[in-house]
Amino acid sequence: MKLVRKNKISFLQPTKLPDHLVAGFSTRNGGVSRPPYNSLNLGLNTADNVANIEGNRASFARTFDLVPNQLLTVKQTHGDSILLIDEENPDLSHFLSVEADAIITNQPEIMVGILTADCFPIIIWHQKNKIAAVIHAGWRGAANGLIGKVINAITTHFNCNAADLSAAVGPGIGAHNYEVDRPVRAEFKQGSGFWSEISKETSLGHWQLDLPLSCQLQLEQAGIKPQNIEIAEQCTCCTPELFFSHRRDDGLTGRQIGFIQIN
Repeated sequence: MKLVRKNKISFLQPTKLPDHLVAGFSTRNGGVSRPPYNSLNLGLNTADNVANIEGNRASFARTFDLVPNQLLTVKQTHGDSILLIDEENPDLSHFLSVEADAIITNQPEIMVGILTADCFPIIIWHQKNKIAAVIHAGWRGAANGLIGKVINAITTHFNCNAADLSAAVGPGIGAHNYEVDRPVRAEFKQGSGFWSEISKETSLGHWQLDLPLSCQLQLEQAGIKPQNIEIAEQCTCCTPELFFSHRRDDGLTGRQIGFIQIN
């Protein structure tokens, strides 16, 4: 992925993005929030000053020639609920309180986004049919198979093939900084997520967890071709100059966004 700067906003952009899409993964730079939320904090669920958050979201939307209410995020719960928007909605504000961890749409001029600070934002698109989706993939999402559920919802509802989809996995916490314990292992063992392939035991009852690899394997399992999957190299925990990190900053941090919009 390449780092793009537009006005004051910088973001990672997938290299094979079709012309009719605007998509990427924001950095923490270009906003007005003060430490520890400096500066482009887009997370409504943080303890940052509300006026600063709203100002940041308005600036971010204007960067892409949108008004603030065209930037749609939801109330993320680390669950497996999916919001589907397949018809015109003049007022998107009521979706802000919807509990979901993925959004699918075929509607133009709506920028849908997932907020993260170590979890992995995933964007998915179908080039010909103009379908777009965002997924919030933390360890719970990986363990309960949210990625496969989203792809199944896309292919079923829009009558298309997973082999024709493309995906980009944005920056999140790398395995070298992400250690988990037995309860997390139990969730993976009972669910999905390729535990054996993505975990490495570091001490008794503790494992390093490679979530980006889990995302990649689940995308491939759901039918997306490996050559159509791009994964950001940056670790949020290791890159404080670019990204917020919940683990690095002990929870006192902002949120970046993985976003996609159909023109």
